[in-house]
Amino acid sequence: MRTLFIGVMSGTSLDGVDAVLVDTAEGFHCLAHVAVPMPQSLRQDFLRLNQSGPHELHLAALSANSLVALYTQAVQSLLRSTQHKPEEIAAIGAHGQTVRHQPQMHDGVGYTLQLNNPALLAEQTGISVVADFRSRDVAAGGQGAPLVPAFHQAVFGHIEDTVAVLNIGGMSNISILQTDHVLGFDCGPGNVLMDLWCHQHLGQHYDHLGQWAASGKVSQALLTRFLLDPFFQAPPPKSTGRDLFHADWLQAHLSAVPELPAADVQATLAALTVQSCAQEVLRHAPTAKQLLVCGGGAYNLQLMSLLSQALPGVQVASTETQGLPPLQVEAAAFAWLARQTLLNLPGNLPAVTGASGPRVLGAIYPA
Repeated sequence: MRTLFIGVMSGTSLDGVDAVLVDTAEGFHCLAHVAVPMPQSLRQDFLRLNQSGPHELHLAALSANSLVALYTQAVQSLLRSTQHKPEEIAAIGAHGQTVRHQPQMHDGVGYTLQLNNPALLAEQTGISVVADFRSRDVAAGGQGAPLVPAFHQAVFGHIEDTVAVLNIGGMSNISILQTDHVLGFDCGPGNVLMDLWCHQHLGQHYDHLGQWAASGKVSQALLTRFLLDPFFQAPPPKSTGRDLFHADWLQAHLSAVPELPAADVQATLAALTVQSCAQEVLRHAPTAKQLLVCGGGAYNLQLMSLLSQALPGVQVASTETQGLPPLQVEAAAFAWLARQTLLNLPGNLPAVTGASGPRVLGAIYPA
């Protein structure tokens, strides 16, 4: 089998598409990375599609096509920069854009919905595409997320002792790697609420380096209210998304406390991200000596500083110290998952997702 794979990822932050070209011939090596910004109009469409609205099926189909145009642009850029031809690539792992995630329903099997058009992506790139990774795990009784812990185990599992890998994207999720066991689950909001508040008050898509949060003062009253949400106390397996942590959730909590300066709210949202992640490390990996951070949050200096303060004795560092830059990790994970699918190997970890057993994930769209 060919050893070159491409992974493309657009996360809940909705800031753009990351794509990587990896070689799996000997180990797992990223050869190139490209980032394509998401147009503001498409970002707004995806935000609207997180809730019911008029003509949503039509809008969802058109948004999926627009997303695939970005995926195609990213793939073609990777091929040009590395001088590889489409026929040299085994497959593209394309996650799609999550707009609904309800894996557990009271009256039956839940669902998870990622907008994508993998048939169009295969047609436009001339490369086989593997997509819809989460649905099989959900069908097997799992959360369908997170899926990256299996990849974290494959890439970072050689490190001795217990290591925690924390991805801070729109949502935050953690992988706890031990010599004989892997645990992984969502911790709660990562950047999503901070980005929302920052855009609302500063007109910026994110808080650069966490500087605005650093200028504010944490409201303990508000932070305590945040952390009373049942999700933060629920045991794993668990996963979440914009279905729970959204503007209305934030406004409901803000309405219950005296009005705060906007910078103080931002500081408190940063503290929420840190505390919800740190408490899971302390609960489930008390012997961990190292926390590797990836996703956009790894570049937020305030978050990294607060994590170090919340976890004394734990070395908090970017995944770049292990040879994989933070913004490449999730895209690389879906390249790895595509390879697992083509090899007819499981891509989930039942101990992580709660599925009834290992499952081969994804659907294949041949070139």
